[in-house]
Amino acid sequence: MGFFTFVKLMMVLFNLLIFLGGLTLLAMGIWVSVDGGSFLQLLGPFSSQGMQFVNVGFFCIAIGAMLVLMGFLGCCGARKDSKCLLLTFFSIILIIFIAEVAAGVVALAYSSFAEGIIRAWVTPALQKDYGSDPVVTKIWNTTMTELKCCGFNNYTDFVGSKFEEENGGSLPPTCCWIYSAPCSSIEAERSDVQGCFKHILKILKEHANIVGGIAAGIGVLEIAAMIVAMYLYCHLDNRIS
Repeated sequence: MGFFTFVKLMMVLFNLLIFLGGLTLLAMGIWVSVDGGSFLQLLGPFSSQGMQFVNVGFFCIAIGAMLVLMGFLGCCGARKDSKCLLLTFFSIILIIFIAEVAAGVVALAYSSFAEGIIRAWVTPALQKDYGSDPVVTKIWNTTMTELKCCGFNNYTDFVGSKFEEENGGSLPPTCCWIYSAPCSSIEAERSDVQGCFKHILKILKEHANIVGGIAAGIGVLEIAAMIVAMYLYCHLDNRIS
Protein backbone atom coordinates (compact mmCIF):
# COMPACT_ATOMS: atom_id res chain seq x y z
CA MET A 1 0.00 0.00 0.00
CA GLY A 2 1.48 3.34 -1.09
CA PHE A 3 1.45 6.49 1.03
CA PHE A 4 -1.21 8.14 -1.16
CA THR A 5 -3.51 5.12 -0.84
CA PHE A 6 -2.98 5.03 2.93
CA VAL A 7 -3.82 8.74 3.30
CA LYS A 8 -6.85 8.28 1.07
CA LEU A 9 -8.09 5.34 3.18
CA MET A 10 -7.62 7.26 6.43
CA MET A 11 -9.50 10.21 4.92
CA VAL A 12 -12.42 7.95 3.99
CA LEU A 13 -12.57 6.24 7.42
CA PHE A 14 -12.26 9.52 9.34
CA ASN A 15 -15.03 11.20 7.39
CA LEU A 16 -17.18 8.07 7.59
CA LEU A 17 -17.07 8.41 11.39
CA ILE A 18 -17.99 12.10 11.08
CA PHE A 19 -20.87 11.18 8.76
CA LEU A 20 -22.23 8.51 11.16
CA GLY A 21 -21.90 10.86 14.13
CA GLY A 22 -23.78 13.52 12.21
CA LEU A 23 -26.55 11.07 11.33
CA THR A 24 -26.88 10.14 15.02
CA LEU A 25 -27.19 13.78 16.07
CA LEU A 26 -29.60 14.48 13.22
CA ALA A 27 -31.82 11.54 14.18
CA MET A 28 -31.81 12.56 17.84
CA GLY A 29 -32.66 16.15 16.92
CA ILE A 30 -35.60 15.05 14.75
CA TRP A 31 -36.80 12.76 17.54
CA VAL A 32 -36.70 15.59 20.09
CA SER A 33 -38.52 17.97 17.73
CA VAL A 34 -41.22 15.50 16.67
CA ASP A 35 -41.73 13.52 19.88
CA GLY A 36 -40.33 15.71 22.64
CA GLY A 37 -42.60 14.19 25.28
CA SER A 38 -40.97 10.76 25.27
CA PHE A 39 -37.52 12.35 25.16
CA LEU A 40 -38.31 14.48 28.21
CA GLN A 41 -39.26 11.37 30.15
CA LEU A 42 -35.67 10.19 29.78
CA LEU A 43 -34.34 13.48 31.14
CA GLY A 44 -36.30 13.04 34.34
CA PRO A 45 -35.75 16.21 36.43
CA PHE A 46 -35.90 18.55 33.43
CA SER A 47 -39.31 19.82 32.42
CA SER A 48 -40.72 20.97 29.10
CA GLN A 49 -40.40 24.54 30.35
CA GLY A 50 -36.69 24.03 30.88
CA MET A 51 -36.32 22.89 27.27
CA GLN A 52 -37.42 26.35 26.12
CA PHE A 53 -34.11 27.83 27.27
CA VAL A 54 -32.08 25.73 24.86
CA ASN A 55 -33.94 24.16 21.97
CA VAL A 56 -32.02 20.91 21.93
CA GLY A 57 -33.86 19.55 18.91
CA PHE A 58 -33.00 22.30 16.44
CA PHE A 59 -29.46 22.55 17.81
CA CYS A 60 -28.84 18.83 17.19
CA ILE A 61 -30.41 19.06 13.73
CA ALA A 62 -28.16 21.98 12.76
CA ILE A 63 -24.94 20.41 14.07
CA GLY A 64 -25.89 16.98 12.74
CA ALA A 65 -26.64 18.33 9.26
CA MET A 66 -23.30 20.14 9.17
CA LEU A 67 -21.42 16.98 10.22
CA VAL A 68 -23.29 14.89 7.65
CA LEU A 69 -22.39 17.39 4.91
CA MET A 70 -18.73 17.51 5.95
CA GLY A 71 -18.49 13.73 6.21
CA PHE A 72 -20.14 13.27 2.84
CA LEU A 73 -17.88 15.78 1.10
CA GLY A 74 -14.69 14.41 2.64
CA CYS A 75 -15.57 10.74 2.16
CA CYS A 76 -16.86 11.07 -1.39
CA GLY A 77 -14.11 13.47 -2.34
CA ALA A 78 -11.43 10.99 -1.29
CA ARG A 79 -13.27 7.90 -2.57
CA LYS A 80 -14.22 9.34 -5.97
CA ASP A 81 -10.99 11.33 -6.44
CA SER A 82 -13.05 14.51 -6.80
CA LYS A 83 -11.00 17.68 -6.56
CA CYS A 84 -14.16 19.78 -6.35
CA LEU A 85 -15.48 17.91 -3.29
CA LEU A 86 -12.07 17.93 -1.61
CA LEU A 87 -11.71 21.66 -2.16
CA THR A 88 -15.22 22.25 -0.79
CA PHE A 89 -14.40 20.12 2.28
CA PHE A 90 -11.17 22.06 2.79
CA SER A 91 -12.99 25.40 2.47
CA ILE A 92 -15.66 24.46 5.05
CA ILE A 93 -13.04 23.28 7.58
CA LEU A 94 -11.03 26.46 6.97
CA ILE A 95 -14.08 28.68 7.54
CA ILE A 96 -14.93 26.82 10.77
CA PHE A 97 -11.31 27.10 11.96
CA ILE A 98 -11.16 30.86 11.25
CA ALA A 99 -14.52 31.36 12.99
CA GLU A 100 -13.28 29.49 16.08
CA VAL A 101 -10.08 31.53 16.24
CA ALA A 102 -12.03 34.76 15.78
CA ALA A 103 -14.50 33.75 18.51
CA GLY A 104 -11.61 33.01 20.88
CA VAL A 105 -9.97 36.36 20.19
CA VAL A 106 -13.24 38.23 20.67
CA ALA A 107 -13.93 36.33 23.90
CA LEU A 108 -10.54 37.30 25.30
CA ALA A 109 -10.61 40.90 24.08
CA TYR A 110 -14.19 41.69 25.02
CA SER A 111 -14.67 39.55 28.13
CA SER A 112 -15.67 42.58 30.22
CA PHE A 113 -18.16 43.63 27.53
CA ALA A 114 -19.66 40.13 27.50
CA GLU A 115 -19.86 40.22 31.30
CA GLY A 116 -21.86 43.45 31.09
CA ILE A 117 -24.30 41.91 28.61
CA ILE A 118 -24.79 38.83 30.80
CA ARG A 119 -25.29 40.99 33.88
CA ALA A 120 -27.86 43.16 32.08
CA TRP A 121 -29.81 40.01 31.16
CA VAL A 122 -29.49 37.97 34.38
CA THR A 123 -30.16 40.65 37.00
CA PRO A 124 -33.67 41.59 35.74
CA ALA A 125 -34.51 37.86 35.57
CA LEU A 126 -33.60 37.49 39.24
CA GLN A 127 -35.64 40.57 40.13
CA LYS A 128 -38.79 39.44 38.31
CA ASP A 129 -38.75 35.65 37.92
CA TYR A 130 -36.94 34.22 40.95
CA GLY A 131 -39.51 32.76 43.31
CA SER A 132 -42.35 32.86 40.78
CA ASP A 133 -40.96 30.92 37.83
CA PRO A 134 -40.25 27.35 39.05
CA VAL A 135 -37.60 26.69 36.38
CA VAL A 136 -35.61 29.86 37.08
CA THR A 137 -35.97 29.33 40.82
CA LYS A 138 -34.77 25.72 40.67
CA ILE A 139 -31.79 26.56 38.48
CA TRP A 140 -30.65 29.37 40.74
CA ASN A 141 -31.29 27.47 43.97
CA THR A 142 -29.19 24.57 42.71
CA THR A 143 -26.43 26.90 41.51
CA MET A 144 -26.31 28.95 44.73
CA THR A 145 -26.39 25.84 46.93
CA GLU A 146 -23.68 23.96 45.05
CA LEU A 147 -21.34 26.95 44.64
CA LYS A 148 -22.23 28.54 48.00
CA CYS A 149 -22.90 31.89 46.35
CA CYS A 150 -25.67 34.47 46.24
CA GLY A 151 -27.19 35.93 43.07
CA PHE A 152 -25.18 36.98 40.04
CA ASN A 153 -23.24 39.83 41.69
CA ASN A 154 -24.21 39.44 45.37
CA TYR A 155 -27.25 39.75 47.66
CA THR A 156 -28.17 43.14 46.14
CA ASP A 157 -29.60 41.31 43.11
CA PHE A 158 -32.53 40.29 45.33
CA VAL A 159 -33.03 43.63 47.10
CA GLY A 160 -36.31 45.12 45.86
CA SER A 161 -37.13 41.94 43.96
CA LYS A 162 -40.49 40.25 43.69
CA PHE A 163 -39.18 37.45 45.91
CA GLU A 164 -38.25 39.87 48.69
CA GLU A 165 -41.63 41.60 48.54
CA GLU A 166 -43.55 38.32 48.71
CA ASN A 167 -41.43 37.00 51.59
CA GLY A 168 -41.56 40.00 53.89
CA GLY A 169 -38.09 41.33 53.13
CA SER A 170 -36.41 37.91 53.34
CA LEU A 171 -33.70 36.93 50.86
CA PRO A 172 -32.72 33.41 49.74
CA PRO A 173 -31.10 31.49 52.63
CA THR A 174 -27.87 30.99 50.68
CA CYS A 175 -27.22 34.75 50.88
CA CYS A 176 -26.44 34.36 54.60
CA TRP A 177 -23.66 32.27 56.08
CA ILE A 178 -26.13 30.62 58.44
CA TYR A 179 -28.65 28.99 56.10
CA SER A 180 -31.75 29.75 58.12
CA ALA A 181 -34.83 31.82 57.37
CA PRO A 182 -35.33 34.65 57.47
CA CYS A 183 -32.20 35.99 55.80
CA SER A 184 -32.54 39.76 55.95
CA SER A 185 -30.61 42.19 53.78
CA ILE A 186 -28.72 43.35 56.89
CA GLU A 187 -27.62 39.80 57.70
CA ALA A 188 -26.76 39.20 54.03
CA GLU A 189 -24.60 42.34 53.99
CA ARG A 190 -22.85 41.16 57.14
CA SER A 191 -22.29 37.69 55.67
CA ASP A 192 -20.86 39.14 52.44
CA VAL A 193 -21.45 36.00 50.36
CA GLN A 194 -19.92 36.41 46.91
CA GLY A 195 -21.95 36.33 43.71
CA CYS A 196 -22.11 33.21 41.57
CA PHE A 197 -20.42 34.86 38.59
CA LYS A 198 -17.13 35.16 40.48
CA HIS A 199 -17.32 31.51 41.48
CA ILE A 200 -18.02 30.42 37.91
CA LEU A 201 -15.05 32.47 36.66
CA LYS A 202 -12.88 30.87 39.33
CA ILE A 203 -13.95 27.38 38.23
CA LEU A 204 -13.28 28.23 34.58
CA LYS A 205 -9.81 29.53 35.43
CA GLU A 206 -9.04 26.41 37.47
CA HIS A 207 -10.05 24.22 34.51
CA ALA A 208 -8.61 26.51 31.84
CA ASN A 209 -5.92 23.95 31.00
CA ILE A 210 -8.58 21.31 30.27
CA VAL A 211 -10.64 23.70 28.15
CA GLY A 212 -7.51 24.87 26.36
CA GLY A 213 -6.40 21.28 25.76
CA ILE A 214 -9.76 20.36 24.23
CA ALA A 215 -9.72 23.47 22.04
CA ALA A 216 -6.15 22.75 20.96
CA GLY A 217 -7.06 19.14 20.16
CA ILE A 218 -9.98 20.23 18.00
CA GLY A 219 -7.76 22.77 16.26
CA VAL A 220 -5.08 20.11 15.55
CA LEU A 221 -7.71 17.76 14.09
CA GLU A 222 -9.05 20.52 11.86
CA ILE A 223 -5.55 21.45 10.66
CA ALA A 224 -4.76 17.77 10.02
CA ALA A 225 -8.00 17.39 8.04
CA MET A 226 -7.13 20.44 5.93
CA ILE A 227 -3.59 19.17 5.29
CA VAL A 228 -4.81 15.72 4.23
CA ALA A 229 -7.53 17.20 2.01
CA MET A 230 -5.05 19.54 0.34
CA TYR A 231 -2.50 16.74 -0.04
CA LEU A 232 -5.06 14.59 -1.86
CA TYR A 233 -6.20 17.58 -3.90
CA CYS A 234 -2.67 18.42 -5.06
CA HIS A 235 -1.65 14.82 -5.83
CA LEU A 236 -4.79 13.70 -7.64
CA ASP A 237 -3.52 14.89 -11.04
CA ASN A 238 -0.25 12.94 -10.65
CA ARG A 239 -2.19 9.91 -9.43
CA ILE A 240 -4.60 9.98 -12.38
CA SER A 241 -1.84 10.50 -14.92
